[in-house]
Amino acid sequence: MTQASPTIDLGSCEREPIRTPGSIQPHGCVLALSAEGIVVQVSDNVERWMGVAPSAALGRPLHEVIDAGAAARLAPELPAAGERPSFAATVRLPGGVFDVLVHRYDALLMLEFEAVQRTGAADFRHLYPLVGNFLQQLDDSDPVETMSARAADEIRGITGFNRVLVYRFDAEGHGHVLAESNDGQLPSYLGQRFPASDIPRQARELYASNRIRLIHDADYAPSRLVPAENPLTGAPNDLSFAALRSVSPVHLQYMRNMGTLASMSVSLMVKGQLWGLISCHNAAPRHVTFDKRTACEQLGQILALRVESREVRDELQFRLDVRRIMVTVLAGLTQGANFIDNMGSVFPELLHFARAGGAAIIVDDRIVSYGDTPDEAQLRELIAWLQANSHEDLYHTDRLSAEFAPAAAYRQSASGLLAMPISRIHKHYLLWFRPEFVYTIDWAGNPHAKDAVPGAPTQLSPRTSFDSWRETVHGTSAPWHPGEIEMALEFRTALLGIALERAEQMAELAEELGRANKELEAFSYSVSHDLRAPLRHIVGFSDLLLEAGGAGSPEKQQRFLVNIKESARLAGKLVDDLLSFSQMGRASLRPVQVDMNELVRSCIDKMALDIGSRRIEWHVADLPPVAADPTFIQLALYNLLSNAVKFTSQKDPAVIRIDGRREAGVTVFTVADNGVGFNMDYVHKLFGVFQRLHRMEDFQGTGIGLANVRRIVERHGGAVTAAAVPGQGATFTFSIPNSLPTVC
Repeated sequence: MTQASPTIDLGSCEREPIRTPGSIQPHGCVLALSAEGIVVQVSDNVERWMGVAPSAALGRPLHEVIDAGAAARLAPELPAAGERPSFAATVRLPGGVFDVLVHRYDALLMLEFEAVQRTGAADFRHLYPLVGNFLQQLDDSDPVETMSARAADEIRGITGFNRVLVYRFDAEGHGHVLAESNDGQLPSYLGQRFPASDIPRQARELYASNRIRLIHDADYAPSRLVPAENPLTGAPNDLSFAALRSVSPVHLQYMRNMGTLASMSVSLMVKGQLWGLISCHNAAPRHVTFDKRTACEQLGQILALRVESREVRDELQFRLDVRRIMVTVLAGLTQGANFIDNMGSVFPELLHFARAGGAAIIVDDRIVSYGDTPDEAQLRELIAWLQANSHEDLYHTDRLSAEFAPAAAYRQSASGLLAMPISRIHKHYLLWFRPEFVYTIDWAGNPHAKDAVPGAPTQLSPRTSFDSWRETVHGTSAPWHPGEIEMALEFRTALLGIALERAEQMAELAEELGRANKELEAFSYSVSHDLRAPLRHIVGFSDLLLEAGGAGSPEKQQRFLVNIKESARLAGKLVDDLLSFSQMGRASLRPVQVDMNELVRSCIDKMALDIGSRRIEWHVADLPPVAADPTFIQLALYNLLSNAVKFTSQKDPAVIRIDGRREAGVTVFTVADNGVGFNMDYVHKLFGVFQRLHRMEDFQGTGIGLANVRRIVERHGGAVTAAAVPGQGATFTFSIPNSLPTVC
């Protein structure tokens, strides 16, 4: 009899009450007992199978509802009933022969009477040879598809179904048919996929808890429970583990659309998760007895265990191979001091490590790439997106363009991305790219179109077509293996360990460099001290020669002697400056309160002889005092003022301004002039030793004065900067903290 299409509102299969349908399949009947053994609920077809009306059965003990002998045979099995159905006995009643299954759930002891065609009891003795034979057919080296095909053949041989499929769920829930056994009466679905929407989430959960389900006839009319709700709880009966549980009208319509009237499914559980299903179909109604269903369930469990064993073995081998590559890479990274150069030397191994087509290293603004990767501008845009989305430890996707739209422009080289930040502070990344993998999927019907059959309720829309439909997928890469993700995290930890070790080495080198600098300062001081006296003698003798006149051409002699004197004076100045620079690093600071106004006046007075008759306008503001070493701070100020005097030599009048102000935590001073200025492109060279931004012929000097200024200011914990415009002058700014650092 064809089941009528009831008016039901199932806006979504996710909300359908599949665990509490309130009815059973009619190829058997149900008696529900209380803890006292009283029948408190029955299916409304009990009269057909047992010859007693539902109202007459309710409220009576079991032996009064069924044959007393049958009740006596069942009695020993009832106390041990658990959550899952177990076989109690085969009994003969007025309506025929029944296999009786019992389970205790939802506060009731459920007795399910399944009508069978045989006259004798169920025989489970064939299970052992069946299982043994199946185990002998399997080999550890067999791929999953081969094992699945053998299981499908065995189950079709046991049950007589026209078609048996073994399919696996992918990460998105789609079912991929790995194996099939088919007698030719139904279409083949081998290699095709069933969309995830065919099995809603709650149905998957039920498959995971109840491992086998039989639908005897998709055209059945369900038998309702009487009373409609559980009399002990007052709620709809939870029939999750009932073998006769009625199924969703949507699924029954789905079966009819597929051209099958009977089905059976066996859940395949791998690592505690629903890995896939063994799905059996028949064109005509077909009943499978409990003993045969038990055999199929056992075969399914064996297949699941072998699949799990194979996957675990493959997983371990894969991880071992990846770990070997990782060890090779890490060994290469310890060979030199430069991180990027080291990474560049192991690029081929890095690609092999992640099975990638390209890789790139980003360290601050430097990018080094290898293989097939986006260009530099695209990489910078991608890094900016990764940083904005704060992927802390690892980011991976096999659909980059779906998550980052600009990646569509380079999907051929980078549809997959594995991004590893190797610093939480700096912009340091290691990226792996996988190219686009264009592939086709053969669906058993278009998964994007569900057309309701004419006359069906508009709320229901199971698929009506299972014709093969091919889809081409673009913009994806080969997926990232979970083992690769875990190994990448280990690799990141190892990289951070190397970076920490390198930082410790750099700290040791810095300490050694500090000692070397002190030795160099001592050497510089010695050289300066030893050279100063002879150079002063040269100047002295040159003065004597100039006074005496000497023989020969007086003009020529005079010119030579002048050159000797000027060269000796310049050499002496250089030595004095070197000595001063050396002392900057060795001498201890002795800070006191310094009157900066008095300091400026003394510096100007000291430069009076060098200024001569030049017109210089000094604009000195009222300067705030500072806590500083007066000797050193005077030297710094003298160097800045003498620089201003020197580089305004071509101005008449020269204008030099000295200003000071207090800011938050520091006192800031500026020395500005209207001299020749300099090009700001070279400002980074300005405070280096022996660095000059103007020709020696135009402005004499040793190139050490500003280096001294920076060293003095920094030793006080401050900073010095410069700004200028060529031809319009320069401004030097230095700051002194209001409280000096404790270690000077």
